[in-house]
Amino acid sequence: MPIYEYECQACGHEHEALQKMNAEPLVVCPACSRPELHKKISAAGFRLKGGGWYETDFKSGSKKNVASESAAPACASGGCNGGGCG
Repeated sequence: MPIYEYECQACGHEHEALQKMNAEPLVVCPACSRPELHKKISAAGFRLKGGGWYETDFKSGSKKNVASESAAPACASGGCNGGGCG
């Protein structure tokens, strides 16, 4: 379940709530009890980047690195090791 951030327009109280994605947004502020709570837009807590988490996690032995160096795209700066520049 995702964590949503809320801010009260009346008192400025910030609140986090663990809710199902299809749950109705909260409206009553837990600090001042006014119906002025609004959901904030925030960034996700993680990002999948590079060759993919699936290539290094949950594998054992010689299967840990399935992406080869030759299969990785060339990097203009030469410093990202195929991890997706920019």
